[in-house]
Amino acid sequence: MNKKVEVGTLILRLTLGISFFVHGLVKFQGGIENIVGWFDSIGIPGVLAYAVALIEMVGGIALIIGLGTRIVSILLSIIMIGAIFTVKLAAGFLGDDQLAGYELDLAFLAMAVFLTMNGSKMLAVDHLVFKGKPKDHNQVV
Repeated sequence: MNKKVEVGTLILRLTLGISFFVHGLVKFQGGIENIVGWFDSIGIPGVLAYAVALIEMVGGIALIIGLGTRIVSILLSIIMIGAIFTVKLAAGFLGDDQLAGYELDLAFLAMAVFLTMNGSKMLAVDHLVFKGKPKDHNQVV
């Protein structure tokens, strides 16, 4: 990857990491029980609220430091696809009077898919740890 692409990838990784960390943190600070209840009210098992909030918060930190970027990005992609198709799609791209649209979810999904396909080396713990190890191109790391 050339230097400009790697810098752009770092910017995407940090932006996505910070955004998801904050989203996960707010779910816990605002009372995760409220999110559990909301999940239940829309037909999603409430226990998934804990998983989503944890993946967002811990995954966000992992992206910020560059640890498990591809795996975390896959998990975040799944969360975004779920959010779009279970909640946001009905509100439309820009949303309605009741609910935000799926434009931000789609942007987050695109960023996560990019990171899944490309990883990130610049300022990444993964790159420092696995720097000297031979690459297995079939492995998702």
